[in-house]
Amino acid sequence: QVQLVASGGGSVQAGDSLRLSCAVSGVSFSIYEMGWFRQAPGKERKFVASIYWVRGGTTYTDSVKGRFTVSRDNAKNTVYLQMNSLKPEDTAVYYCASRRQSSTYDVWGQGTQVTVSS
Repeated sequence: QVQLVASGGGSVQAGDSLRLSCAVSGVSFSIYEMGWFRQAPGKERKFVASIYWVRGGTTYTDSVKGRFTVSRDNAKNTVYLQMNSLKPEDTAVYYCASRRQSSTYDVWGQGTQVTVSS
């Protein structure tokens, strides 16, 4: 069973940077892809970025391309989301999640709050 613990959120000003971390424990060899999602107040949770656990290929939602970078350190079993040039509209609770091959994201971390003020 995989467990995920997200951390690194905080309150920053527009234009600042934050790096989120997602620590993976448990049966990590079963992971096919790791994703970052976010949920703003009163809105649905939405996809932000993902990275293939072994191959390292990445995908981003359009609104964060060029500002956010997802990476992983397999030796540390940790996935990161480097967020630069933050905007107030990036304010949300950020979640990391994992999925096995041929499955949806089915393991979720607890979420970490990111607040960006103008």
